[in-house]
Amino acid sequence: MNPELHFHGAAHGVTGSCFLIKLAGKQFLVDCGLFQGSNSERELNAQDFPFTPSTIDAVILTHAHIDHSGLLPKLVKDGFTGPIYATKATIDLCSVMLPDSGYIQEAEADRRSRRGKRSGRSDVVPIYTAADATVCLVQFRPIAYEEWLEVVLGARARFWNAGHMLGSASIELELGAGQGNIRILFSGDIGPAGKLLQPDPLAPSGFDYVVCESTYGAKDRPETTLQGRREILCAEVLDAVRRGGALLIPSFAVERAQEVLVDLFWLIEQSRLPAFPIYIDSPLASRATGVFKRHADEMDEGATLVRALTSTNVKFTQSVEESIALDGITGFHTVIAASGMCDAGRIRHRLKSWLWRPEATVLFVGFQAAGTLGRVILDGAPSVRIHGEAIAVKAAIRSIDLYSGHADGPELLEWIKRRRPVAQDVFLVHGEDVGIDGMKARLVGIGLKGEVVAPHLDDAFALTKSGAVEIAVSGIRSGQQAKIGRRDADNDLSELLLDIGDAIDAAADDRSRGVIVRRLRQALSEK
Repeated sequence: MNPELHFHGAAHGVTGSCFLIKLAGKQFLVDCGLFQGSNSERELNAQDFPFTPSTIDAVILTHAHIDHSGLLPKLVKDGFTGPIYATKATIDLCSVMLPDSGYIQEAEADRRSRRGKRSGRSDVVPIYTAADATVCLVQFRPIAYEEWLEVVLGARARFWNAGHMLGSASIELELGAGQGNIRILFSGDIGPAGKLLQPDPLAPSGFDYVVCESTYGAKDRPETTLQGRREILCAEVLDAVRRGGALLIPSFAVERAQEVLVDLFWLIEQSRLPAFPIYIDSPLASRATGVFKRHADEMDEGATLVRALTSTNVKFTQSVEESIALDGITGFHTVIAASGMCDAGRIRHRLKSWLWRPEATVLFVGFQAAGTLGRVILDGAPSVRIHGEAIAVKAAIRSIDLYSGHADGPELLEWIKRRRPVAQDVFLVHGEDVGIDGMKARLVGIGLKGEVVAPHLDDAFALTKSGAVEIAVSGIRSGQQAKIGRRDADNDLSELLLDIGDAIDAAADDRSRGVIVRRLRQALSEK
């Protein structure tokens, strides 16, 4: 019987990575991540898995980012009892990231429950708790790079450094035995060339199938060096200094925050920037930085990171009170806060305090998924809603795309070329439609023997020696694909409420405001 590959996440979207492999009565997962983005997409996290967790024999984890690991506590809570294989650094990071994610789930459920009580709705139950996350950690098993692991009977795996973040891996799999085995490579997230703190990605060549990310498949970044990136950051910070207000940097708490910190510290150390306070406003970033410090000798620029952590300019906020106190700081300062897409966490509070001030600067240093607050701001919205309140966007909105942990289109193309020969199909995952389409166009004419396939949510394929054969699957999250990788009705509603508020505010008098209200009521009555 041919092995099967099921795509249960990161399909025409950049989050929720989860791939199920069935082989001779055994089943295991590659990744089990949270869906992020719009409210509709995040609702997928609360739904039942499209498989029975107790029947899964093992999980192989590419890296610690929550969109790859964040549903592991739920998987265990729902009955999974097998091992979770990951690199030692990934396990160390998950030990701080997953409990933090559980805490966020609890806090979000509590917030929604309190709001719901005022309108008579039932309490919201968290997807999992911090305690659930702690329980799942005992099932992790450390695996070294480039050493074979028997995942289940008839399937073995090797981890290769993906260069994406501390501990990240591409996963090489051999399914079956003898001449009829199937060789498949999961890219995980591939790091760009010359990424700070991490080496260039590695992996062997000669596969039947490749499953490759396509986050930036349509993106061609300008070639730059580490020094070139620091020059660009220096110019942006100097412009923010001239404005005089806070420089807010929404950042993923793991890897990105540490990279930005190293570059800022280096520029200050070299007297390229004036000394100013740098606040890391994220308990998770603080704990993750401790993990990075323990692994400093494994990283490029690890020594610079250690020096930055002892600098008097660098301060970590831990308590809620310390975080709130940041809003009262005067004079130029920088706040690096999670989350990187502004869809949760302390950055929302900092934005609420500074986004409406023209002296402030918001500097994005990472990908902003469709439907997230970060994407809405970056796309030029004149105002946004944060915690139910309309906030004008008067701050300078800037972006540096050189901190991404993802390879761009040409780098992904080169990575795939180096995996040749690929005997059968290439599956494109972990990308929105534009990234997938861009990657498809790049792969034309490079000598691939099989098809380039962009699976949708819950699509399944039998992996044969002559190509992938789609398996008809019915009743599994039918219609859910429409929620992936795009704005939803909540985004549209927030925008409409802001437009209504603007129209009311701009009305000349009470009579004009009354006309607007009557027209709205009439429109509602005609629905």
